[in-house]
Amino acid sequence: MKHFGLILTLLTFFTTSNAQDVVSVIEGKQVKVTEAAETKAEYDAVIAPYRSQVNRDLDKILAYNPVILDKSKGQWQSNIGDLMAKITFEKGNKVFEERTKKKVDVCILNHGGIRAMIGQGNITARNAFEVMPFENAAVVIEIEGKYLVDFVTYFIKEKKPHPIAGLTFTITASGVAKDIKVNNEPIVLDKVYNLVTNDYLASGGDKMEFLKKSTKTHVLDYKLRDMIIDYFIDVDIIKVPTDIKVTQE
Repeated sequence: MKHFGLILTLLTFFTTSNAQDVVSVIEGKQVKVTEAAETKAEYDAVIAPYRSQVNRDLDKILAYNPVILDKSKGQWQSNIGDLMAKITFEKGNKVFEERTKKKVDVCILNHGGIRAMIGQGNITARNAFEVMPFENAAVVIEIEGKYLVDFVTYFIKEKKPHPIAGLTFTITASGVAKDIKVNNEPIVLDKVYNLVTNDYLASGGDKMEFLKKSTKTHVLDYKLRDMIIDYFIDVDIIKVPTDIKVTQE
């Protein structure tokens, strides 16, 4: 009986404890942070020196842009998309070649990843953060040519100027691709190509499931935004590529 009383006491304790731990109601509300929101002076005093330094770094002039760069201009190619693909191709290739002694063949990015236009005039690091606010990093994947053909099919179906470099093709009157080439050479379906892209797309993001068919991934430890900033530092005047990659009959 003594043991029975002890067991009963323990059961009662655990039952009571568990009952107290049950969440029965969850409440929340949306708090909008706007210019009208009050700031606390003591917090602002702590943040102010860091804010000033960040703003100085972001607003330092790095280069000059002679034309407005806008992803909404152009049916199959946009000037900002061509520039982003060029930067990613060249910067990615430099790192990849140093590490593997191999070269990048193709660059594929996504139209939706470009989040802002770049106006005419002086260029700063802030522009790079506005265009590429995410932490996406560059990777090189080894992938067969047949999956690049899948991308071309996807590209035509999407009807968006997804940024590309190293890849060209023609869209026929019936809406299919022909004359697909990699670096001016006809694509080989079973050949493995080195494709530089971002980690989001390499994992099948933006419905690019075919990129998950890669056989090997090389992480470059290089964010796309940092590539853009490094390019701005390297040049005095932005030079937008003018080569035609997609033609339509």
